[in-house]
Amino acid sequence: MYASIRRYKVNSVDEVVRRAGEGFVPLISQGPGYIAYYIVDAGDGVVASISLFETQAGAEKSNEMAASWVKENIAPLVSGSPEITAGEVKVHKVA
Repeated sequence: MYASIRRYKVNSVDEVVRRAGEGFVPLISQGPGYIAYYIVDAGDGVVASISLFETQAGAEKSNEMAASWVKENIAPLVSGSPEITAGEVKVHKVA
């Protein structure tokens, strides 16, 4: 399993979360090897997203999808480029 974590500085957390839920979640969930997607309100105008995929290629594709979607849909709400952390998930446990 592979994860991609993207952190964005935004000027409206609620609006970014709303738009992502309506527009990006349906898109990313169709990505190859999709497992899960989460949005976290990190406070102080920071939103983080966590994407989980079966393969590294799927996680990398999610970053491309996110960049394109952000540019087309919420660019005025985002300051600068996201901070991206990606890699293989080494430990996980679900309930």
